[in-house]
Order: sequence, then structure tokens, then C-alpha cells
Amino acid sequence: MAAVCLAAVIAGCAAPTGHQAPSSRAGLSAAPAPAAPAATSTAERGGPRPPAVPLALPGLARAEEETSSEAVARRETAVREALETARRWGVDRLPLRAPRPPVSKPELKPVQGVRLQDGRPPVVYRVPTDEKIVFLTVDDGAEKDPEFSRMAAELGIPLSTFVADYLARADYGYFRDLAAQGDAVNNHTINHRNLKVLGYDVQRDEICRQQDQLEGQIGTRPRLFRPPYGEYNDDTLRAAASCGIEAVPLWNEEAFPDHMEYRYDDQRLHAGDIILTHFRGTDLWPGTMPDLLRKVVNDVTAQGFALARLDDYL
Repeated sequence: MAAVCLAAVIAGCAAPTGHQAPSSRAGLSAAPAPAAPAATSTAERGGPRPPAVPLALPGLARAEEETSSEAVARRETAVREALETARRWGVDRLPLRAPRPPVSKPELKPVQGVRLQDGRPPVVYRVPTDEKIVFLTVDDGAEKDPEFSRMAAELGIPLSTFVADYLARADYGYFRDLAAQGDAVNNHTINHRNLKVLGYDVQRDEICRQQDQLEGQIGTRPRLFRPPYGEYNDDTLRAAASCGIEAVPLWNEEAFPDHMEYRYDDQRLHAGDIILTHFRGTDLWPGTMPDLLRKVVNDVTAQGFALARLDDYL
């Protein structure tokens, strides 16, 4: 059965790939979701947005068409295919679908999880939102697992990546492919050094040169920057601002293939939390990149959250 984007249980959004993914589990259940959610498109994941298409039928005629037996059959087929895709990737339940991104990014205020300073990009651990959404971010770029990117695409999971040049330069094509899926490729410096112990000029070189590199390699100049190890000082923020950086997202949770580490004592996700993970393989981890994504999707869904695209909110 052809794979479809799981977020689009009404209309498929992924072309058949013929891919047979690893591990499947019995007893897959569909997470609570609206009865007839709209499809998650590449545009919603941050890619090129197609022109709007007018409804084929107006008013009552449209409603009658959508409740016809043919429409019901299409929805049932899409749900069945989505469940089969979920089983092939071994996730426990269908991922919850995030709401459409806001037309305007949320205003950042000096609340818990947001640090503001005049003339500096905001530092954000948690995006201010009332929606039950969290954000998955992937750092560094050493492991370039095609199964990971395919899994994210087929499950409809949006990512924001933060790439260091010295780890990514062997294959920027992998990150161009992620960008083509709608997953933003952001700045994580040239050499992944602890910026806090460096002078302003060296920090600026690390950040600005990676801005130039990513613009040349990916075609887009990043707006977001994450300092390696989460270490920064005022020179870091000042240098980042001079390079065109608009926000510095950090994190409240860190994900691994076999567990999640939480910053707060309640050991739970909160609306707007940013989850950190890395492009790493079995040489450093007790699992693969698909194992990691499976763990994140299962934990996020079990806690009643959907994964959204960070770049749409910062």
C-alpha cells in the first residue's frame, strides 16, 4: 500500500516510494484527532507554497459532494494507508497533526523561556503558545541517514536543523534534500567551538561564515542560530545580530534513541517546548536515527502533543 503523510489522513501527500521501513509493531492505535483533518502539504512544512485552488463546488453542492459515499471511501482509504505507514515505521499511534502555522509569528515577551535584550536576538527555550505543540530540532550534521529523512517525510514530521559546516560539508546534498522537504537548515557555526571562551571577532567569523556557507549551499540565508553546547555570552548575541540572525533557540528537552531528558522536575513536555537531538549514528548512540525519531514521536504523541516547525514560530 502506498505510503502517505500521516498528518494527512484525508488526502495523501506523499508519492509512493516502495520503501520497506524497519520494525513494525502490533496493536497500533490512532491518536485522538479531528474526524476529517486537512492534508499536511509541503507548504505547511515550510516549502514552496502552491497557488490556492478554488473549491470545485460552492456551498451546499460542495458539502453534499464531501459527504458522498465516494468521499467517505477516500477518507477511509487514506486513514488505512496512514496506519499502514505508521506500522511500517513502528510508531505506536498516528502522530497528532499540528495546527496550521500562524500568519504572523508570535510576539516574544520576557516570560519564562524567553530572554530579551535590546539590540540582541531573543534567546528562546520555549515558544509562547497556547497550542499543544512542541518543536523537534536536530543539531550538528555528522550522521546523514537517508532512512531518517524518509521517515520524517512519510510520517509528516517537521524538523528544524542546526548545521555545523565541518560536520556537514562532506555531503551538503543531504541537507539540500531536507530543505526541499520543507525542513529548515539553520546556523550552528563553522567549527562547532565553544563560543563563550572566544573573542568577539572569532565568534563573528564562526557565525557569519556559516551564514555565507549555508546561503551558498542551501540557497537560503538562515534566520535562526544555535550556539554549540548552548554556550553563549553577550558577544555571541551581538555577533549573531550583525550576521542577520533573528532568534537564538535553545531547548528544554534532549532526545536520544532510548530516552528523553527533561529540564524540569515534572518530567513532562509543555506547550511550546523545544526538543534538542543530534544527527548521530550507532557509533555514538544505542540506536539509529529512525529509532530516535520513533522514540520522539511516540513520547510526544503519548503526552497529547503535535510536532510543529520551529521556523514558523520564530
